Amino acid sequence: MLASGVKLSYGTSGFRADASILQSTVYRVGILAALRALKTQSVIGLMITASHNEVSDNGVKVADPSGGMLSQDWEPFADTLANARDPQHLVELIAEFVKKENITLDGAKPVEILLARDTRPSGEFLLEAAKQGIGSIIGAVALDMGILTTPQLHWMVRARNGGVKASETDYFKQLSSSFRCLVDLSPSGTHANNVDDKLVVDGANGVGGEKLEILKTMLNGLAIEVRNSGKEGGVLNEGVGADYVQKEKVVPFSFGSQDVGIRCASLDGDADRLVYFVVPSTSSNKIELVDGDKILSLFAIFIKEQLSILNKEIDVKAENGYQCRLGIVQTAYANGASTDYLKQLGLEVTFTPTGVKYLHEKAAEYDIGIYFEANGHGTILFSEQFLCWLKARTTELSDVAKGSEQHKAALRLLAVSELINQAIGDALSGVLLVEAILKYMGWSIQRWNEFYQDLPSRQLKVKVVDRSAVVTANAETVAVTPPGIQEAINAEAAKHPRGRCFIRPSGTEDVIRVYAEASSQDAADNLAQSVAKLVDQFLGFGSS
Repeated sequence: MLASGVKLSYGTSGFRADASILQSTVYRVGILAALRALKTQSVIGLMITASHNEVSDNGVKVADPSGGMLSQDWEPFADTLANARDPQHLVELIAEFVKKENITLDGAKPVEILLARDTRPSGEFLLEAAKQGIGSIIGAVALDMGILTTPQLHWMVRARNGGVKASETDYFKQLSSSFRCLVDLSPSGTHANNVDDKLVVDGANGVGGEKLEILKTMLNGLAIEVRNSGKEGGVLNEGVGADYVQKEKVVPFSFGSQDVGIRCASLDGDADRLVYFVVPSTSSNKIELVDGDKILSLFAIFIKEQLSILNKEIDVKAENGYQCRLGIVQTAYANGASTDYLKQLGLEVTFTPTGVKYLHEKAAEYDIGIYFEANGHGTILFSEQFLCWLKARTTELSDVAKGSEQHKAALRLLAVSELINQAIGDALSGVLLVEAILKYMGWSIQRWNEFYQDLPSRQLKVKVVDRSAVVTANAETVAVTPPGIQEAINAEAAKHPRGRCFIRPSGTEDVIRVYAEASSQDAADNLAQSVAKLVDQFLGFGSS
């Protein structure tokens, strides 16, 4: 039972809280996962993690048959289930839901739920609670996959439902072989100097560092040094990890003057986020951050180039062309300089509201959809139709133009579709794709970081009486209510060169989030402050 006054709500990250209060919640999510498996007649995943939160927290989330997140129309049921006041109420809710969804509980067709956890000590007893929950539903079988990264579990669910091999070994094999394939297809003579062949990775003292140690033994042509793997006694996410590095813009623990100029990367606690960074000088702990927007730009440039090589005419019947729609998906939080850069390359850029589920859904509308958040969470999606065409085209080119540039471009795109985790953002597959592309381009991290200069930005939170008073439109870039606030924001933004500002209600607390950017840090700070004042005037405690 939850302590009185505690109310949980299922968001992008599932349920998260202090691990000590989660046992009954995880038991109930076990029931939910079992019902979802019966409803879809597919394999479902249940992951116990709190990602980049501190080690005393934990959480639980469900992976749908596609390997993606739990379908949004089941989220309200997840909330009611988690907040049911007593066992009797719980049983009533389940009976009512089973009837409404037409779920048969006769055990005639058994279904499987794959369970995994990250390295948090509390994961062990919470996993047991999940098993008990699943075991209480007839016909549901729990399979414990052990300690995994969140993306590994999502990958396994997707693979199992696609009828392919889905063990952890299969995951590592697929990543390492598609990476090798991409590296082998790099033009000769592009290898950067030897210094550039080394990559140092901060494992956030979590599961990602542990798994990267295994994966790196299977890679040729890439030397990876893993620090903060959790083995050295460091604490999960404490002064380490992608979330810390991206927000604080300082070196994580165990990095410093010895790393000046070297390519460094940081994973988050459950390895679904990735950022790169450079230590620019020995004199300070500041870093140059290469964030999710820059990773997105690198992926977009590479894929655009392969598509244009593929579309060059060769002596093959012209009707084999395929107008591939490549789409880049961002949220309003993406740095304006990155959006401008992508548009200048002639790419189609669209925006969605904040949240991975919206980005993923939008990216799936394209033949190739690439999405990333600045925090380093993102992936590339390939449509089934495009992959079918690409496979047929590759076979055809290997007959008539084997070894041609077109043939190689087709093979590279196929390798990317194998290497990238299409279920969810995956720091391990992401790091290998970044490394393969830098090798292919012959670029140093400094050259990559020079794509564009980020506009300075500032984020603030303003406490309000009722966050629902702000309603947004156009992917959260415009505040529709309260009336007049958007015009006032526009007037403030117009006072600063390259000024841009938006407000949105928080998903979890009674605050309004303010994001501002401009050509200088002072201007961005001033813009954020003046808009925060507006929010307070319109909605703050003073306004009532």
